[in-house]
Amino acid sequence: MTDTAPDPDSESTQQAAASVRVGRASAIMASGTAVSRIFGVINITLLGWAIGTTTNIADAFSVANKLPNTLYLLIAGGVLNAVLVPQVVRAYREKDGQVYVDRLLTVGIAFLAGLTLLLTATAPIWVRIYSDYADPRTTAIATALAFWSIPQVFFYGLYSLLGQVLNARGSFGPYMWAPVVNNLVFISGILVFSRMFGSVDQATDLDAWSTAQTVVLGGSATLGIVAQALILLVPLYRSGFRYRPRWGLRGSGLGSAGRVASWTFAGLLVGQVGVWAVSVVASAVDGENLAGNAVYDRAFLIFMLPHSLVTVSLATALFTRLSAKAAAEDTAAVRADFSLGLRTVGLFTVLGTTGLAVLAYPLSRLLVTNEPDAAVHALAQVVVTIVFGLTGFGIWSLCQRIYYAYQDAKSMFPIQVVMAAIVVGGTLLGRLILDQAYWVAAATGSMALSYWVGAALGLLAIRRRLRGVDGRRVLQTHVKAVVAAILAAAAGLVLLAVLGPVQSFGDALLACVLGGALMSGVYLAALLVMRTSELRTVLTPVLRRLRR
Repeated sequence: MTDTAPDPDSESTQQAAASVRVGRASAIMASGTAVSRIFGVINITLLGWAIGTTTNIADAFSVANKLPNTLYLLIAGGVLNAVLVPQVVRAYREKDGQVYVDRLLTVGIAFLAGLTLLLTATAPIWVRIYSDYADPRTTAIATALAFWSIPQVFFYGLYSLLGQVLNARGSFGPYMWAPVVNNLVFISGILVFSRMFGSVDQATDLDAWSTAQTVVLGGSATLGIVAQALILLVPLYRSGFRYRPRWGLRGSGLGSAGRVASWTFAGLLVGQVGVWAVSVVASAVDGENLAGNAVYDRAFLIFMLPHSLVTVSLATALFTRLSAKAAAEDTAAVRADFSLGLRTVGLFTVLGTTGLAVLAYPLSRLLVTNEPDAAVHALAQVVVTIVFGLTGFGIWSLCQRIYYAYQDAKSMFPIQVVMAAIVVGGTLLGRLILDQAYWVAAATGSMALSYWVGAALGLLAIRRRLRGVDGRRVLQTHVKAVVAAILAAAAGLVLLAVLGPVQSFGDALLACVLGGALMSGVYLAALLVMRTSELRTVLTPVLRRLRR
C-alpha cells in the first residue's frame, strides 16, 4: 500500500505551514488594528462634533498635528523600521546580540530626545512651512497648538522602538493594540473639551479662543501618544527583555545601520515634500464647506482603514521572516513570501477600494456630523480620488519591505523621487487650473497615481533582484479579485438605490453596515467560486478560533 500522508519536509507543506503562521500573526495584529480603527473613527467623529470639519480651528489643529504625524511616518515606517528589525533579527542570531540591541535603543532614544527638543523650539517655523493661512489668527492658534503637539514625536518614536523589538522577538499583538489606549485617552479629552467650551460655534470663535482650549485640546492629543508608548513596557518586560543603556558604537556594526538609515531618511524626506505641498495648498483653500486640511485628514483616515487592517499587519508579520531569510541569502524563500504577501494584500485592498468608493458618501456622513451636505460631498470626493490608489499603495509597501530586508534603501531613492514629483506636480497643477473646491481632490488623485507608479517601478526592480516575483500567480489572483469586486460593487450600488438618499447619521450607519456586509459577502462568495486559495492565509486562523 502506498503511503499518501504529506511529507512534513516537503516544500509545499512548509509553505502551507508558513502561510498559516503568517495568517495567525496577521489575524492577531489585525484584530488590534480593527479595534483601534473603530475607536479612531469615533475619535475623529467626536473631534468634528467638538471643533467642526471645515472650520479654521479644525484646520489649525490639523496643521499643528501635521509635524508629529509626519515624523511618525518617517520614524515608524522608515528609519527605525528599516534599521531596527533587520539589525535586531541579525543580533539575536549572535551570542552577544542583546548588547547590540541595547546600543541601538540607546542611540535611538537619545536621537529622539534631541530631535524633539529641536522641533518643539522651532514650532512657529514648522507651522509657517506647512500652512498658508490668509488669517493670521489661524496661524497663531496653530502655532500654540503645535507647541503642545510636537512633543508627541518622542513618544511616537519610543512606541516604534519598543514595538519593533517586540516584533523581532515574535510578539506582534501589543504593537497593534497599544493605539487603542491612545484613542481612549484622546476621546476622553475631546469630551472634556466639549463639556468645558460648549458647542462648535462657541468653541471655534477665533477671537474668543483661549489658552485653556489650547491646553485641553493639544494636551489631550499628546497624552494619548504618551500612554500608547508607555503601555508597551508591560508586554516587553513580560517577554523577558531587559534593557541596559549602553554607549560606544565602535565595532558594533551600527555603521552599516547608519548607512541604511541615511538613505531611508533621504527617500522619506523627499516623500515629505509631497506632504508639504498638499498641506500648503489645502490650507490656502478659503471658503465655507470646502475641503481643506481637516477634510484631507479624514479622507486619509478612511483610506488607511483597509491598509492598516491587512497590509500593515501582514507586512509586519512577514518582515521579520523576510529579514532572516535575506540575511541567510535564501532568495527562493524571500520570493515565496513576497508572492504570498502580494496575493493576500491584493485580495483585501481590491475589496477595500470597492467598498470605500461605493460607500464614500455614507462614510463621509458618519464622520461629518451636524454639517451641511456640501461639507459631506467635499469629503466624499476626496475619498473617491485617493482610494483608487489603495492596491498600488499596498504593493509599494511590500516592495519597501524587500528593500529594507536587504538593507538597500539606496535603490528605493530614485523611485521615491519620481513619486514625490508626481504628487507635487499634480497638486500644484490642480491649484493652477481648478476651482479651489477641487484642490484637495486633485492632490489626493496625484497621490493615488504616485502609488501605482511606485508599485510598478518597485516590482520591476525586485523582479530583477529575486529573479522573478511569481508574476503569473500574482496576476491571476488580482484578476479574480477585480472580477469579484465588479460583482460586489454592482450589488452595493443596487442596495444604495433601494435604501434611498442618505440624509442623517442613522441613514449613513445603515447604508454602511448593510452595504459593507453585502459587498463583502458577494466578494468572498465570488472568490470561493473561483477557488482562490489565498483566502486560507487569513481565514484559516480565524476559523480555528471560532471552532474552539
